[in-house]
Amino acid sequence: MPIPSIPTRGRTLDYAASVYDLLEPICLLAKQAEYDLTILDTLDPQPTDTVLDLGCGTGVLCQMIAQRLQPDLGGSVTGIDAAGKMIEIARKKRGSGHCLFAAMAAENLQFADETFDGVVSSLFFHHVQLDLKKRSLAEAFRVMKPGGKLIIADMHTPTTFMGALVSHVSRWFFLQPQIGENIRGVLPDLMTEAGFQPPQSVAHYFGYITVFATTK
Repeated sequence: MPIPSIPTRGRTLDYAASVYDLLEPICLLAKQAEYDLTILDTLDPQPTDTVLDLGCGTGVLCQMIAQRLQPDLGGSVTGIDAAGKMIEIARKKRGSGHCLFAAMAAENLQFADETFDGVVSSLFFHHVQLDLKKRSLAEAFRVMKPGGKLIIADMHTPTTFMGALVSHVSRWFFLQPQIGENIRGVLPDLMTEAGFQPPQSVAHYFGYITVFATTK
């Protein structure tokens, strides 16, 4: 039975779900494995951790996280995405007893307070406008346990000429003012505004993607 998408004012990628696993490595210039491993190593999940992935897509990163967890000790990862078709593919290809997926909007998480030891997000925040960025980060803070880690990898202020070119062309070509917000550098302040510690920049990719790490 098809999984319905969740209404949201953010941009969802239902239309790309069937080819997402083919397109993402191309968009990441054959560095997807290195990029995902950077996020994973920065998160450094412990075997008993519970982890949430915001905007999980087809669940590649969730599957990598799940491999470091021990379900018999309570370890699990949950990926959420507002695009129902993404969740269908994630469940089919990568779902397991401790690698779970749910159709859900990041700005309205259906989890209790202080549920997760860590929250990750890869290339999600440039798809949602400023108010939804704020609400999604506030929700991430709410569902995270004290001392938990937040790792965000997303478009940010470009660090190279080519990064700036790609960022600005993408913003106008895809008609996404949300990208413009990211490349103005709003994410770090939004994280601290939500209650997190000032984030550290731990890696850069392609001149326009930054990996941030912070804690609650």
